[in-house]
Amino acid sequence: QVQLVESGGGSVRAGGSLRLSCAASGRTFSSIVMGWFRQASGKEREFVAAISSSGSRTYVADSVKGRFTVSRDNAKNTVSLQMNSLKPEDTAVYYCAAGRIGLPFTQYFVYTLEKYDFWGQGTQVTVSS
Repeated sequence: QVQLVESGGGSVRAGGSLRLSCAASGRTFSSIVMGWFRQASGKEREFVAAISSSGSRTYVADSVKGRFTVSRDNAKNTVSLQMNSLKPEDTAVYYCAAGRIGLPFTQYFVYTLEKYDFWGQGTQVTVSS
């Protein structure tokens, strides 16, 4: 069982920055892939970024590439999403998610919502123009 709690959301003007954090409980944190997803009002939840269990590899969606960076600290059981150059279209509820044990770190798997077993409650990010 993994419990996830996001923090760091808020409102910002276009071009600004926010840093989201996700605190995880459970002793398996350093063994699992972690992902960030977002869901805008009226739209489906979509992949944003993922990081391998060791933190050595990442995937970032094309829509945020070059602006968002995912990182993790296994000693502190946390994963973060640094968001720079924010745009109004980044407005959404952002969720962190824990991948199932043994999830291969390939694009096919980490982009797929169903491959994640545990989800945080979400944090709202609002970007105004």
